Amino acid sequence: MNNKYDIAVLGGGPGGYVAAIRASQLGFKTVVIEKGKTLGGVCLNWGCIPTKALLKSAESYDLMKNHSHDLGINVKDIDFDFEKIIKRSRNVSRRVTKGVDYLMKKNKIDVKRGFGKIISKNTISILDDNKKEIEKVSFTNLIIATGARTRIFNSIPVDREKIITSTEAMTLEKLPKEMIIVGAGAIGVEFAYFYNVLGTKVTLVEMLDRIVPVEDSEVSETLKRSFAKRGIEIYTSAKVENAQVKGRKVDVNISNEDGKKQLKADIVLSAVGVVGNVEGFGLEKLGVKVERNSIVVDKKTYKTNIDNIYAVGDVIGPPWLAHVASHEGIHCVEGIKGLKTPALDYNSIPGCTYCHPQIASIGFTEEIAVKKGYKIKVGKFPYSASGKATAAGDREGFVKLIFDEEYGELLGAHIIGDQATEMIAELGIAKTLEGDFESIAKTVHAHPTLSEMIMEAAEDANGQAIDI
Repeated sequence: MNNKYDIAVLGGGPGGYVAAIRASQLGFKTVVIEKGKTLGGVCLNWGCIPTKALLKSAESYDLMKNHSHDLGINVKDIDFDFEKIIKRSRNVSRRVTKGVDYLMKKNKIDVKRGFGKIISKNTISILDDNKKEIEKVSFTNLIIATGARTRIFNSIPVDREKIITSTEAMTLEKLPKEMIIVGAGAIGVEFAYFYNVLGTKVTLVEMLDRIVPVEDSEVSETLKRSFAKRGIEIYTSAKVENAQVKGRKVDVNISNEDGKKQLKADIVLSAVGVVGNVEGFGLEKLGVKVERNSIVVDKKTYKTNIDNIYAVGDVIGPPWLAHVASHEGIHCVEGIKGLKTPALDYNSIPGCTYCHPQIASIGFTEEIAVKKGYKIKVGKFPYSASGKATAAGDREGFVKLIFDEEYGELLGAHIIGDQATEMIAELGIAKTLEGDFESIAKTVHAHPTLSEMIMEAAEDANGQAIDI
């Protein structure tokens, strides 16, 4: 077997396997080296996909238990099977990862199973679970796509039984009565919604001054009110001093402006961010530059400080999003091929959170736009004024658009409400094409749809709102 490749990809997640497919399409002989039993990385195995399966079960249960009567449907003695919910999520993950296996075969990409350790500028050694070498692979170019893992702090000592990460949160054997979630970013609030709907008493603890702190402040406040109505207890500007397992419970000591407080729960979920997988596979030996647990790259080419070594995805730092990793992989390979591909616009990356109400955003928040010196026009349209949202019985949330006052260019978009994560794509196209409030407002949107709220928000920004 010829073990020499044009491109070797270390890691088979959304950055790695997508880069490999594009490389093969461009005529490169390509190999993917993956230490896990399945391709797809955290996203397909333990993140994006299986969590959405869990959330679909929770959303369906929530609808039937709490809102079916509003729709004229009488449901008696509704219940759920927690074990089946978990099992379905794992089956969904397996089905999707098998699809990636098929894509590797379809595109004639070799897949090597084992731990890849870089031993020279052009060679990787593949090791088995006992760290014994299976084979060596040589390459002309290497793309590192090793991803990231949950960040762990000494104050929250993860034991994966009582103090867990998102991985264990997807496979618990039984529903906990009480759960404390540390970190109120996307992962934290998604699991808060999931477990709360199923009956767990959930407490959210966030170090910053609001939940989903990267979102527009009005979005954060709306989600906080929604969660509070559900009975989720929220502590913001709160530092976790320590978490200790004591018998069947975990004590979590926090401090904020109100002083110190001790919380107790069956399970503590640590959702305090991620850190790049940069250790143990040879970066130090090659002298690849690493800063703050991320590989340093040129964000136009994704080349490291070593000529033939590239890196994409979570391992190069934020934004830690699967769709970003995939596009970085494509851009990287096309650059190696010599294609003139425009650089990725990191200010036009959609971010999505799949709790209920859903959150989706792109570009600047209102606060950031003002700080950057823009004179802005803001347009808003509430779900409560939407005919489609009213007909569907889900009137919580709003669409908010931020435009540059001088040129009318779309600077940012923020949606909280039903189907927000689907609606954001239209605004991604508009922003990429440098759309302004007039082009969005004058685009005829079908009625009744949720997406026509985007048109209405653009009209509002220019003082032309019709339905509010």
